[in-house]
Amino acid sequence: MSEESSEQKIPKGSYAAGRRVTLPEGAEKPIVVFVNGVAQSEGEDYAIRDHEILFTREIIKEDKTGKKKLFMLLGVVGFYNKDETVDVQFQKSGKTEFASDLPVFE
Repeated sequence: MSEESSEQKIPKGSYAAGRRVTLPEGAEKPIVVFVNGVAQSEGEDYAIRDHEILFTREIIKEDKTGKKKLFMLLGVVGFYNKDETVDVQFQKSGKTEFASDLPVFE
């Protein structure tokens, strides 16, 4: 069993997408990071380095196969796998901006 799997359980139908998210172009401090709408703590939950957010744990995404997407679109069957979203509030040119559901990578 790997170290990652022992520290965080990944539900069936989901996968560990990674720990890194690229900040939006021109993002300036203050930066507030949210996972599923919950504000995260810099230093405890993540760090910002080289225009990236580096999380201390894997972000879990839902494995959306073609068949599952079709069923969800048609509303035939409900799926309740874990699918975390990363959102960021930041300053750009003196204005507060918000980027939603940013891509996560290794």
